[in-house]
Amino acid sequence: MRYYIIAGEASGDLHGANLMRAIMRRDPEAEIRFWGGDAMTAVGGTRVRHIRDLAYMGFVEVAMHLPAVLGNIRFCKQDIEAFRPDALVYVDYPGFNLKIAKFAHKLGYKNIHYISPQLWAWKKGRITSMRRDLDRLCYILPFEQDFYSRNHFPQAVYVGHPLLDAVAQFRAENTSENPQNGATVALLPGSRRQELKKVLPPMLKLAAAHPEYRFVIAGMSLLGDAFYEPFIKDAANVSVVYDKTYELLSSSYAALVCSGTATLETALFNVPQVVCYSANALSIAIAKRFVGKRIKYISLPNLIADEPIVTELIQQDLNPQRLEEEFARITVQQGSRQQMLQGYARLHALLGNVGASDRTAQEIINIIGNKVTTQ
Repeated sequence: MRYYIIAGEASGDLHGANLMRAIMRRDPEAEIRFWGGDAMTAVGGTRVRHIRDLAYMGFVEVAMHLPAVLGNIRFCKQDIEAFRPDALVYVDYPGFNLKIAKFAHKLGYKNIHYISPQLWAWKKGRITSMRRDLDRLCYILPFEQDFYSRNHFPQAVYVGHPLLDAVAQFRAENTSENPQNGATVALLPGSRRQELKKVLPPMLKLAAAHPEYRFVIAGMSLLGDAFYEPFIKDAANVSVVYDKTYELLSSSYAALVCSGTATLETALFNVPQVVCYSANALSIAIAKRFVGKRIKYISLPNLIADEPIVTELIQQDLNPQRLEEEFARITVQQGSRQQMLQGYARLHALLGNVGASDRTAQEIINIIGNKVTTQ
């Protein structure tokens, strides 16, 4: 069978790669054409676009790159028609992917969306078009079950969280002892240039005040030394490692983390963290207008557990005084560290077992099977 898979960000590349492996186990003759990054490329198939050309975030940033975004949408539609897949699989990235799903549905293609947009937070109006355009929606957060049940979305199925698969695979492939180093603090400032430029400077300012620790940035090789070097050229206790986030987390004592998938990854490795987030002020103002008071947290550990397991320093709260206070809580205050680790244990229990990639692959195979049967 032919599969067309679209991932637009680093996290989607990771989950897309594991999904591709699961599809290939079930369909050894699978032909896969995809939009993704290095992880998906390493699995096989034919890459159409790299995520480095796709990762725009926020209302203002997307508007600034609108010609490129629209050009990618036009090209994607043409490429799909030329490939004629048996199924299209959308990995997160809803702003782009739902537009393609609408187009593909009109042409009669089978559409499977993996990792639901956060409709419970904002843009709930999308649910009508998603019911129409998607043959299956595979969601990954346990509390989303109630939302989709209340909103009568029969195509929606819970598959579990794919990060459990990713972390389990890393641990299976790295069985040697790699104890957490009390002197190492991981810095996970995000994967997008806009995030990094906002979040990395306050992280590095704190690092300069703590020469007793070794701070290591989880860097992205697609950005390279030319991007990171200006930030760290005068920092004696800061270094960068590229594309080794899990290796870094497995040996770190604490972490400063930009909001996003990395907050949950850090929790799954049981590393106490402070969540740091700053963005374009206009984008934040627009987001707050849409979200209102429905959402209390922005980090995945807190959202999933519905409790403040980790501290979130957002916009003006990401200042030297608050960051110093919270850094002390995750490094020298053992009671606070233990409290966070206990919260992580509750989080692990809520997430359940591994297998999201396999369950999603089976859903895709089932959808294609239905198509084949009816022809």
